[in-house]
Amino acid sequence: MFELKTLLLFVATALAEIAGCYLPYLWLREGKSIWLLVPAAFFLALFAWLLSLHPTAAGRTYAAYGGVYIFAAILWLWSIEGIKPTTWDIVGSLVAMAGMAIIMFAPRSV
Repeated sequence: MFELKTLLLFVATALAEIAGCYLPYLWLREGKSIWLLVPAAFFLALFAWLLSLHPTAAGRTYAAYGGVYIFAAILWLWSIEGIKPTTWDIVGSLVAMAGMAIIMFAPRSV
């Protein structure tokens, strides 16, 4: 159960961070409304709060989170931006997720 809770928390964290960064991108690069910065700020604050909920040391959490972020960013590329990932995108994402699993779920004495 710990593993599923950790993974779901990482996914929520990644989605909040990506949304918080994608909205300013839309404003800066796509000429969308500056008002997108309001929900962007909310999502970035949510990201920081969600990251603080993880039950392990901050450095370990940040390192493992990077793998989930990579995977979520490739899913975002496909589902939101409409760009199909390449085989290498998928392979790289799976390698990143394997790294996350090793970091987060390896047996430890403390």
